[in-house]
Amino acid sequence: MGSFVIQGGKQLNGEVIPQGAKNEALQIICATLLTDCEVVVENIPHIRDVLKLIELMADFGVKVKKINDNSYSFQADQVNLDLLYDKNFSKKVAQLRGSVMIVGPLLARFRKASIPKPGGDKIGRRRLDTHFLGLEKLGAKFHYDKEKFFYHIEGEGLRGCEILLDEASVTGTANVIMAATLAKGKTTLYNAACEPYIQQLCRMLNNMGANISGIGSNLLYIEGVDSLKGCMHRMLPDMIEIGSFIALAAMTRSEITIKDVNYKQLGIIPEVFRKLGVVMEVRQDDLFIPAQDRYEVDTYIDGSILTISDAPWPGFSPDLISVVLVLATQARGSVLIHQKMFESRLFFVDKLIDMGAQIILCDPHRATVIGLDRKYPLKPLEMISPDIRAGVALLIAALSAEGKSIIHNIEQIDRGYQFIDSRLQKIGAMIQRI
Repeated sequence: MGSFVIQGGKQLNGEVIPQGAKNEALQIICATLLTDCEVVVENIPHIRDVLKLIELMADFGVKVKKINDNSYSFQADQVNLDLLYDKNFSKKVAQLRGSVMIVGPLLARFRKASIPKPGGDKIGRRRLDTHFLGLEKLGAKFHYDKEKFFYHIEGEGLRGCEILLDEASVTGTANVIMAATLAKGKTTLYNAACEPYIQQLCRMLNNMGANISGIGSNLLYIEGVDSLKGCMHRMLPDMIEIGSFIALAAMTRSEITIKDVNYKQLGIIPEVFRKLGVVMEVRQDDLFIPAQDRYEVDTYIDGSILTISDAPWPGFSPDLISVVLVLATQARGSVLIHQKMFESRLFFVDKLIDMGAQIILCDPHRATVIGLDRKYPLKPLEMISPDIRAGVALLIAALSAEGKSIIHNIEQIDRGYQFIDSRLQKIGAMIQRI
């Protein structure tokens, strides 16, 4: 188990380039199974979850070629479905939540798919009903093996239909979209997730010959086609990492420029940070955050305490709730953090309380943060990273706390953040991997 040793309390300065989007990469790589032609993907992040998925593609017989550090080509012209029944397949899928998105492409192209219960962060209930209910409506037959925790689905002839998803699940939407592209007839998909990464998936599929309209809304129309061709696709920068860097700059009083952020795709994210008092400036497509000695939480018009909550896109991303909670600890003013989607995501706040933060955990979904305007800076601490997003939030807290902190289980952070230690070292952070 690796660890970070951090000497915090240092001001940072410089430029950072956000990695390619993790959540987009998992969708896009799975989508390469939909065609036997070559697909080239650029700006792929070098992180554990993505590299494991690429390894899984190679296990399936997909020809994977590394073009450079962040670009790969994939050609799924000789897919070996026997892998679905291999014990090693089960072990790999159990370590990777995003692997569930191989189901839609395999079902659409090869008429069947099987997958064990996928892994991922332990942040609460993360059911897969939406995936399989949507695929069943396209004509597939589903079976769940309760003894082996295995999901099986097959369908000889998928047919387009009207589908109302029971929740706007991002991965569920991706699976249904990918299956519907090769179904006969027209699929109407309502209550679809519409975040930028789903939009990117739809645009890539259209470049491959799919016929998807309504992109950017929660109502999609998909005209099935007989086959898809290859294409070249470039991924967006990771908006969760961009938000993490914004918080890092404010917490450490640092002047940081985040390069090439694709600002229009950030949605409400910059506005939420502005409500917490963070000053930022858009310079062409860069985001400049000046050094701030203090930042003050906004209130509502009637003076009541601000609430920050997560919601499906275009609402605020649940992946940034941990980061804004940490940011609020050193602000002036109080804020209620409401994490609606996952009931275990706020359980890392005990570590922040041990660091001196004034936080009241109201229940598994809500925490009140009393910002102390830096009067009582966070204290260094030895701690364990529980998941990707809490891990980077604790890293930000450690970088702001004067003295030596240690974070264990940093493999969790590596799952979502590319070379985070060396990139932070370049802007002056004192962080060592051991």
